[in-house]
Amino acid sequence: MRWGQGEPRPFVIGGPTTPAVRTLLTVNVVIFLFQALAQALVHVRLDRLFGLVPYEVIHHLFLWQLGTYMFLHGGLLHILLNMLTLWMFGGELEALWGTKRFVRFYFITGIGAAIMTTLVTPNSYVPTIGASGAIYGLLAAYGILFPDRVLLLYFVLPVKAKFLVLFLGLLTFWSSLTATGGGVAHVAHLGGMIFGWLYLRGPKWPRSGLPFRDAYERWRKDRLRKKFKVYYHHT
Repeated sequence: MRWGQGEPRPFVIGGPTTPAVRTLLTVNVVIFLFQALAQALVHVRLDRLFGLVPYEVIHHLFLWQLGTYMFLHGGLLHILLNMLTLWMFGGELEALWGTKRFVRFYFITGIGAAIMTTLVTPNSYVPTIGASGAIYGLLAAYGILFPDRVLLLYFVLPVKAKFLVLFLGLLTFWSSLTATGGGVAHVAHLGGMIFGWLYLRGPKWPRSGLPFRDAYERWRKDRLRKKFKVYYHHT
């Protein structure tokens, strides 16, 4: 039996391996291996330069860290969980949206999570690494687009997507308030979910990507209209 787009399926464990998801999986794994070799062979920690260090972003304008931190991971379990979630939910979203929009959403939520982390802890020297901000953005999108889809949590417990995303959002919010410096970047997770929700539910975001583009287009059209009026009155 084939299931139509948006129809609830009994259980979901994984999704199709689409082009962007496949590329992201490959790039993350290759960088993880390079990161491990660099630390083991030459004792170089890439997270100090390419991880998200809020103090460096604010005071030394290491702006590339807002994007590069997503491709570093802290261990085998860390990258395994992130890539498993990317495979489980990313493929269906890319198939629905198309590759271009999926990639845009992935980076908007990942960079948005980095911005939120930097603003909340501007003087922190602790590097944040991992794709979790973007991954939580994908989870938020999945819960919005497929709210009644039944997922197998830990491959065992059936739960609807909307309830899983709501639970993760509340848990992440509570963790971000009570965090005591543990290894989990709760603020980044929360930022990814918030930016994912805003992208999908904010005014005009789903169609044009960013509200700034709409504002620029309106300004450009108004400017052209005024020029046309000036030329018209002088002829």
